[in-house]
Amino acid sequence: MRRELVFEIGVEEIPSTPLYAAIGQLKADAERALEDARLGYAMVDVFGSPRRLTLRVSDLAERQEDQTLRAKGPAIKAAFDAEGRPTKAAEGFARSKGVDVADLESVDDENGAYIYAVIDRPGRLAYDVLPGVLADLVAGLEWPRSMRWGSGEARFTRPVRWLLALFGAEVVPVTFGDVEAGRTTFGHRFLAPGPIEVPTAAEYDLACRRGRVIYDHAERAVLVKEGIEAAAAETGASAVVPEKVFAEVVNLVEWPTVGVGRFDEEFLEVPREVLETAMESHQRYFPLEGPEGMLLPAFVVVHNGNPARTVPIVAGHERVIRARLADAAYFYREDLSRPLESYVADLQSIVFQEKLGTLGEKVSRIEALTGRLAALAHADPGVTAEAVRAAHLCKADLSTHVVIEFPGLQGVMGSYYARSAGETDAVAVAIPEHYQPRFAGDAIPSSVAGRMVSVADKLDTICGIFAIGMAPTGSADPYALRRGALGIIAIVLGGLEVTLDDAIAAALEGYDDVLDFDREAVGASVKEFFTGRFEVVLRDRGHAYDTVSAVLAVAADDPADALARCEALTEVRASSDVMDDLSVAFARAKNLSAHQLGTSADPSIMGAEEAALADALAEAEERAGVSLAAGDYDAALGVLAGLRTPIDAFFDSVLVMDPDERLRENRLRLLNRFVALFERFADFGRLVG
Repeated sequence: MRRELVFEIGVEEIPSTPLYAAIGQLKADAERALEDARLGYAMVDVFGSPRRLTLRVSDLAERQEDQTLRAKGPAIKAAFDAEGRPTKAAEGFARSKGVDVADLESVDDENGAYIYAVIDRPGRLAYDVLPGVLADLVAGLEWPRSMRWGSGEARFTRPVRWLLALFGAEVVPVTFGDVEAGRTTFGHRFLAPGPIEVPTAAEYDLACRRGRVIYDHAERAVLVKEGIEAAAAETGASAVVPEKVFAEVVNLVEWPTVGVGRFDEEFLEVPREVLETAMESHQRYFPLEGPEGMLLPAFVVVHNGNPARTVPIVAGHERVIRARLADAAYFYREDLSRPLESYVADLQSIVFQEKLGTLGEKVSRIEALTGRLAALAHADPGVTAEAVRAAHLCKADLSTHVVIEFPGLQGVMGSYYARSAGETDAVAVAIPEHYQPRFAGDAIPSSVAGRMVSVADKLDTICGIFAIGMAPTGSADPYALRRGALGIIAIVLGGLEVTLDDAIAAALEGYDDVLDFDREAVGASVKEFFTGRFEVVLRDRGHAYDTVSAVLAVAADDPADALARCEALTEVRASSDVMDDLSVAFARAKNLSAHQLGTSADPSIMGAEEAALADALAEAEERAGVSLAAGDYDAALGVLAGLRTPIDAFFDSVLVMDPDERLRENRLRLLNRFVALFERFADFGRLVG
C-alpha cells in the first residue's frame, strides 16, 4: 500500500533568494533520505512561498523494504580451533552482529575461507521511520544566516511557527525545536490568517486555496507574469521585467495581485537607469515603457494584500516611489552642478586598499598604464588621447550623490556626467565600458578606448594585490582577481594587441614608487596566474588538456596567438595521418636530442642522409617561418608533418650515438635543430596520444 506524504514547515517570512536555494536542497535531501530509509516513492516535489516550505511525496510506501546484509568476519582458522569449536573471535563477531554462532556461514573467496553473518532486517512501518527522517531534513537545511528564537536551541533562517505532517490521513509526530507537527496549516497573513485543518494529505492543496495561499512557486510565477502583462496591456505599454527582480517578487507574495501606479512626469528628466534602479532594486516595481521604448511615468506593482484594496495599496506605493524619485532627482541635479572633472580630486579621500593607497592614486596609475598600453598596441594618437582622458575620469562618479545612493550605477552616471560636461562621445562611452566584462559571458567593451581602460584598471588591481602578497588562495578572492584576469583575456582575444609580459611589466612599473617588491618574482607570479586562467578558457572552448599544455608551453604570452595555435592543432589532431606524422617525427628526434649542444651542425662531416635531413630542415625552417609569421598555422603544421620522411630515412641509415664523439655530437645538434623547429609551434612532447 502507498500513500501521499505532505510535510509543511511554517515560518516567518523567508528572504527570496535563500528560499530558492532551500527548495533545491530540500528536494535533493528528501530523495536521498527516503532512499537511505528504504522507502519507495513515485515522485518528490518541494514548493516554497514566503511563509512555508512544502514537501510532497506521492505514492510513498507504507513499509520499508526488507533488507538482508552479509557481514564478513574473521578467517575460518581464527574463528574455530582444531576441534571445530568456536573461538572467542567467532563468539565476539556473532554477538556484535546479533546472531548465534551456530548461524554463522563459512564462505571461500579469492582470499581464503571466512565466516559470514547473515542479518535479516525486516522493514519497519513508514509511520515509525518518518518522524526521524523529516526532523533531520528540517535540521539539515543550510541557510546563509540562521537564528535561534524563544528558549530553544533549534536554528532556522526564521522562527518556525508550525509544522504539518500528514501521511495519508495520519499525523506524523515530527518535532523540531518546541514545535510538534499536526494537521493544521495557516492561511494568508492578511486574507485568511487563521488556522486551517487539513483532513488528509490529498486535501492539502484545497486547504491552501481556502487560505488564499498559492504554495507552488512555479504557479505563482505564471500568475505574476500574466498579471504584469495584462496590467501593462491595459495601459498600452509593455513592462520592463528583469529576471532577478521577477524571481524575487515571486517569493514575496502568497496570493499575488497586480496593480499599476504612476508618478510625476517631471521625473522623466532624470536618466532612465536611475528611475529603473529606484523602482526595481529598491521597491521591486516593474517600469513601463511605450511602444517606442521610451520610459513612461508608470509602473506595475505586485502586492500581497487584499485584492479589493488594490487602489489604496497602489496609492501607498505611489507615495513611496514619489519620495524616492524626488531624492534621486535632487541628487542628479546636485551632481550636475559640478563638472565631472571636479569629482576626480574627491577620490583622494576614498581608500582603495590600505597598502595601495587611495582611489585617486589608483586612477593616476590607470591613466599612466592606459598610455603605456596604447603605445604597446600602436594605437592611433587620437584614440590614445581619448583612452587616457577616459582613464582620468573613469572613477570620478564614485564620489557623486547618485552613485553613493545607487552603487550599481557606477560608470553609467559617469557617462551622463561626462556628456553634460562636454566630453567627447568616445570618452563618455569608455567610462561605463571600462567595468566590462563584469561576469563570465558578459560583453567586452565595444570601443578601443574602453578596452584599454578596462585592461588598465583590472591589471593594476591584479599586479598591486600580488605585489603586497595577497594573491587569491583557494576560494578566497576578495578583490575578484580571477574575474579580472578572465576579463583581460577576453579583451585581448577580442582584438587588443598586447602581450601579457609587456602588459604586466607596464602595470608593475606603476608601483615602483609605491611599494618595495621584487618585480621579477611578482611578474612571474602574475604571469603564472594568467596562464592558469587562460588554460581554463581554452579547455572550456573544447581544446584537449594536452593540446592546451603543448601550446601554452611556447605561446602563453600572446592569448590570441595561443588560441589560433590550439584551434589549428585541435583540427590536425582529428586527422590521424597528419598527427601521426607529427608525433612520430617529433618523438624520434626528441628522445635523442641534447639541447645543451646547440643546433649548429657542421655540414662538412655529414653523410648523405644527414645532409638530406639538413637540407629538408633548411627548407622547412624557411617555409614554416613564413607561415608562422603570417599566423597560417594549418600550413605550418603541414610543413612540420612533411619532415616525417627525411627523419625516418635519417634514423634508418644513421647511427646517432656513434662512438666518434665529433660525429655523435654533430648528429645530436642536427636533431636539436629539428626539435627546435617543432617547438616554435608547440611542445609536442606534451601530447599524450
